[in-house]
Parts: sequence; structure tokens; C-alpha cells
Amino acid sequence: MTSVINASPTANSSSLFGAAPTSNWLADAMTAIQNSANPAGIMGALQNLSDGSTASFISSAANNLATISQTSVSSASAFYAQIAAQNQQQQQQDQLQKAADALNQTQSMVQPKNVLDPVIYLPDGTTIDTTSNIMTRPDGTQYDVTTGAKYVDPTNLIQMANGSYLNTQTNILTMSNGTQIDTVTGLKVSTTA
Repeated sequence: MTSVINASPTANSSSLFGAAPTSNWLADAMTAIQNSANPAGIMGALQNLSDGSTASFISSAANNLATISQTSVSSASAFYAQIAAQNQQQQQQDQLQKAADALNQTQSMVQPKNVLDPVIYLPDGTTIDTTSNIMTRPDGTQYDVTTGAKYVDPTNLIQMANGSYLNTQTNILTMSNGTQIDTVTGLKVSTTA
């Protein structure tokens, strides 16, 4: 057995690394570094071109590819923005519909009530029917309280073809021109309606 101290330097390297190395790794590393600084292949050939037309073609192609890429990104962004706007509009419409439905439900819950007495009696003998909105004077004339016009019960009227009508309760014939005639006496009651 040989000792490491007594062995020769070549014996030590061969015993540690096997047979004598066939190449120098330091030289191989330097060659690789130099080769990476000067790229080979199509990109290396294109990079080292001195012809202006080919270089401008490559530059133009690169610019066109960049434009295509940017246009694609812009188009996608616009598309997604449009989808987001449509979604937001739909959500707003849904919320508006929900609010309208809730309002309709609350309005159907509360029914308006007539808090007035069915008949109001005034000191001069006049009565107001609050359910039909008719005011009756002590002399029997009736008025619609919402319009202020004289009220005639439609069941007491007979409509004529020429626009005249007969009030069967008072026996007054009102002509189409507004003239009123008492049908019992035949006398004019009024020349205005």
C-alpha cells in the first residue's frame, strides 16, 4: 500500500480522478464564455448584418410584431372593459327592479282609508257625503265637491238624441243650448246651464 505523502503528484491525481484528464476544463470554460458573447445561429447572423435593408426589415418586423402584440392587449382590454360595463349596468337594473318591487309591495300593504265620517252635517242643514263626494244643500240642489259643478244623479236623467236631457227628479228639460224648461208648467226656468 502506498501512502499519500510518499506518492508522486501524478500518482495522486490519477488515484483521485481516475486516468489523466483528456481535456483542460479551464480552457473549455473560457471558450464557452467567448462563444456566448458572440451568438451563433440565425440570431447571431441577423445581429451581425451590415446590410441596411435587411437590418431595417428586421427592425420593421420587430416593430410590427410589437404593434400586433400591443393591439392584441388593447383589444382584449377593451373587450373586458365592455363586459365589465355591461355587467355593472345589469346589476344596476336588477337593483332598480328590486327597489321598484319592494316599493310596490309596501304600497299594496297600506291601503288608503277614508278617515272622515261618511256624512258631514253643516250648521245650515247642508250635508256632505264623503264616500261619493256629493254636497246636498237644504233646498235639494247637489254639487260635486271635487269639481264644484251641479250634480245630477245619472239614474234620474233621460238623454235625448239632440244633446238635451230630462231630469226626472225635478222635471226640468235642459236643451242642448242650455235653456231649461219646466216640463210640468212649460215655462222657461233658466237660459243658462
